[in-house]
Amino acid sequence: MNATSKSIDFSNGDALGKLLLRLTLGIFMLFHGIAKILNPGSLEFIKGQLAALSLSPYMAYGVFLGEVIAPLLIIFGIFTRFGGLLIAGNMVFAIVLVHSNELLSLGDSGGWALELQGFFLLCGLAIFLMGSGRLAFRPD
Repeated sequence: MNATSKSIDFSNGDALGKLLLRLTLGIFMLFHGIAKILNPGSLEFIKGQLAALSLSPYMAYGVFLGEVIAPLLIIFGIFTRFGGLLIAGNMVFAIVLVHSNELLSLGDSGGWALELQGFFLLCGLAIFLMGSGRLAFRPD
């Protein structure tokens, strides 16, 4: 871009967009993981839900993969696609275990009752499909 040009250079738009998506998903999901760390009793609820489906209650510790490890991978851009897949899988479990009765429901404000869960699931899939972009510690 020369000094007389008034146009905006969007040549890094793809890399910046992927970084913005990674940071948004990673930070928002990490808050959920930190809440689980600070409130370990929430794992008991998850263990109960797993047991009700005849699954091992020890699978509840997988929530730390999907809500702590995966967001950190995504934020820093290390094994980003794997992190996106972990978050998407985590959200499938969350929807099945806790929110399946809301799948076709609207929330109090008129939006889909599972907007947040859908956001996390679909953004995780988008990151899995697109990768980290250039602005990452380990670009893919």
